[in-house]
Amino acid sequence: MRRLLSRGALVAFVVDVLLGVVAWWLAFWLRFNLDIPDEFARLAWSTLAWCTLGTVVGLALRRVDRHVWTHTGLPEISRVAEGVALGGIFTAVAVLMLRVPDFPRSVLLLQPILAFLLMGLARAAWRIQAEGSLQGGTPLVVVGTLDQASEALRALRASNRWRAIGILSPLRTDRGRTLQGVRVLGTVADLPTVCAAVDVRAALVASPPGSEQRREALLLAAESQITLMTMPRADEWLRAESAGPRKVELEDLLGRAPVELDVQGLAGMVSGQTVLVTGAGGSIGSELCRQIARFGAARLVCVDVSEYAIYQLEQELQESHPQMRGIYYTANVRDPERLLAIATRHAPAVVFHAAAYKHVPLMEQLNEIEALRTNVIGTLHAATVAAQCGASRFVMISTDKAVNPTNVMGASKRLAELAVQAVAAQHTGTSFVSVRFGNVLGSSGSVVPLFTRQIARGGPVTVTHPDIVRYFMTIPEAAQLVLQAALMGRSGQIFVLDMGEPVRIVELARMLIRLSGHTEEEIPITFTGLRPGEKLFEELLADDETTLTTPHPKLRIAKTGGQVPDVQALQQWIEGAGPAPSERDLRAWLKAQVPEYQPR
Repeated sequence: MRRLLSRGALVAFVVDVLLGVVAWWLAFWLRFNLDIPDEFARLAWSTLAWCTLGTVVGLALRRVDRHVWTHTGLPEISRVAEGVALGGIFTAVAVLMLRVPDFPRSVLLLQPILAFLLMGLARAAWRIQAEGSLQGGTPLVVVGTLDQASEALRALRASNRWRAIGILSPLRTDRGRTLQGVRVLGTVADLPTVCAAVDVRAALVASPPGSEQRREALLLAAESQITLMTMPRADEWLRAESAGPRKVELEDLLGRAPVELDVQGLAGMVSGQTVLVTGAGGSIGSELCRQIARFGAARLVCVDVSEYAIYQLEQELQESHPQMRGIYYTANVRDPERLLAIATRHAPAVVFHAAAYKHVPLMEQLNEIEALRTNVIGTLHAATVAAQCGASRFVMISTDKAVNPTNVMGASKRLAELAVQAVAAQHTGTSFVSVRFGNVLGSSGSVVPLFTRQIARGGPVTVTHPDIVRYFMTIPEAAQLVLQAALMGRSGQIFVLDMGEPVRIVELARMLIRLSGHTEEEIPITFTGLRPGEKLFEELLADDETTLTTPHPKLRIAKTGGQVPDVQALQQWIEGAGPAPSERDLRAWLKAQVPEYQPR
């Protein structure tokens, strides 16, 4: 047995057996009314032997020796009960079958009961002592319902950095109740008052991402100079530095319920395969690479025009997924020969095309031809190469700005969608899919990094219009839904992601100001007017009239029209337009290709 158990487990097992012996002695003593007659004393050794043997057998069968007493909970106590019960049954069966003479039958019942009580008390005492030694750390209050607070309290007990001293529940009826020894001190609205009364400067929000409790707590915390914390997201638990509470971020306030993925299907699509990602160094491309690595790709071919971006991605993936073979190229999707050489060498089974120019104002003036060359011709090259190298799937990352576009960037992405459908009609051996979604929080060139820099400088925060709204989702959610669409899609389809409710950009700015610990009086917001090609709101076409439902609640299929273009003529015009075509001619040609394009 010593070879099977570690030293700690062996000690714990011996202690349990000794507690079983004590239980036998108490049972034998109680059986004879605290006074053992001389004629029954000879039974002591036989009953001790059989009860001890039964205890050893029962505990060994339920592997009670593997329990960690410091973290004893109901599952461990249940195992102890099962082990003791099995030991009692073993002893009873052995005694009755062997017809041990004069064996006191009541001991067969008393000993297991007393053994369970002693073992349970020993574990409870050990856990209380262990938790008592961890009662240091920074005090904080927990914000959330009792169910949410219960999970947070269990996580906090394993940390010596934080200590919960109160709960703030959204339900007034919970006030005064106690959970795991921590009292409910009030409601979320009482956050400043309670923190001042108990001299606490930190609050842990246990409510789910995007909940009203989180936003309310943010507003109150910023006014009272309280540090707002939350538990790591599921994807962050994998990182060692994220093993405890962290500060609340914008994703926690605007986030939604985790995406439900067909894990088995995605693993079958990616696991053991070679996957190629263009634009791999970008916000969406790099997150796609992380998710693909997580699903067990054998080889991940990463392509990006930026040397620094691909270097950063290489360093990250080598550290987080050393078992995966990562292959990193600096290349431009506008160079078809280079792209074909890469794809031919590695023969990817799946190609994700995330390379694109996406900044609306920058592509609207002076750089229109660059948007067409990268977003249209680059996509055409990537799709054609995917078919030529025998890939089973090709997925293009599109945008909500492709819906009734008012700017060159959006029109170029809509034309790229049509180009992908044209390639799909020519190459039936590969499934070609496009996926549209709105803004992702924290992506390069988005408003969040801009607002963050402006706040760091002391303001003002610039918003184009007080009524402008946008759809937002987190980068991991977007990448996961792209993978799901790749698995579900049939060739030629355009998927639309459920982006939830639109967010007013001015409210986004206010939340970021509060998260930084300031108020709008300290960091003012100014309005600068709509920029060229910018809409007040974006359209996703995610309603029943313009989309079809899918088995996944956050994915719909767009019912789009539009004539599939002649890709050869498309390529000839863009390449023949030269380095600086007339803006009027370029927009007129683009409108002819994308009739719904209405330039401002």
